[in-house]
Amino acid sequence: MMRAKPLSDSWTWKDYWGAFKVRWGIGRSSYTMEPGLYALGTPTEEDLVFVTANYKLSVDHLRKALKGRNVWILVLDTKGINVWCAAGKGTFGTIELIQRIETTGLREKKGKKILILPQLGAPGVSAHEVERATGFRVIYGPIRAKDLPNFLDSGLKATEEMRQVTFSFTERIVLIPVELVGLIKPSLLLVSLLTFVGALLVLGSSTLHATPTSIGKSLWVSFRAFLPILPAAFLGVLLFPPLLPMLPGRAFSFKGAVLGLLGTGIYLIGAQILAGTPGHFSTFQGVPYLLLLAPIVSFLALNFTGSTPFTSLSGVLKETRIALPFQTGGFLVGTLWLWIDLFVNKGVL
Repeated sequence: MMRAKPLSDSWTWKDYWGAFKVRWGIGRSSYTMEPGLYALGTPTEEDLVFVTANYKLSVDHLRKALKGRNVWILVLDTKGINVWCAAGKGTFGTIELIQRIETTGLREKKGKKILILPQLGAPGVSAHEVERATGFRVIYGPIRAKDLPNFLDSGLKATEEMRQVTFSFTERIVLIPVELVGLIKPSLLLVSLLTFVGALLVLGSSTLHATPTSIGKSLWVSFRAFLPILPAAFLGVLLFPPLLPMLPGRAFSFKGAVLGLLGTGIYLIGAQILAGTPGHFSTFQGVPYLLLLAPIVSFLALNFTGSTPFTSLSGVLKETRIALPFQTGGFLVGTLWLWIDLFVNKGVL
């Protein structure tokens, strides 16, 4: 006997609020739906079964796309991970699908034994094994939930456009909030650590005794030296996604390095203008910042490969092996350069 819970096809304010929060990385790991079988509308034995992950936002987009239709929704236990990522991890997989069909009583369903799976879940599921074990035929639907109405109305046929993975401007910038929030704590910790060490070097090179005033001044001098890390990191996260197609090169790390170099150059010129000394800036003085900031933006860009359909696992691993030594080396040399400069030139407070 099938055991299904009712499910609404409309979003409440809590659903919209929940979607907003997870886009900003708030409660992302706990935004889940209980696995099991759900009834959208009043489905019968002849109605189709749609399969999705128990990441609540995935379920919400699915039920919203199927508004006004009578269907079954089978939610797999993917540990709160979306379909695409869960398929790669194996939680949106053949064994979980078969077991969930058994435990919900779905196997006893009469009439049409058809499962509609998201196309991006295909890497985790063996369709012929599912059919052999349960009698259900697997059909892969379109990539985007919004295309499901047209897919259903055309007799379960997907157009070429429905099968194409896109990464449009809107799809790129929607990823910015969660990346931005995730960057706040590590970037603040990094600047604090570098500032603290720099302040110790300033005090060590000073002839003055360590007083509250001298400590405060040394911290301020060191903080100013490493402060550019914050705008470089945040602007890297903010600008890299929208500018991705326009940046030269294919490797994300190279694209990020170019963006970092351009941003650092603009910063250095702007700093001189604000200081009232345009045209008197020494290129040599800017080298440590170029070495320090460009690798940071490059690293953030490389990290972004996990959010795009443009990369493969093997390609990312290869790029990481090549880029990481340059990123680490540039960061370390730039940091040491600034520390030495603080020790040599900023010792007199």
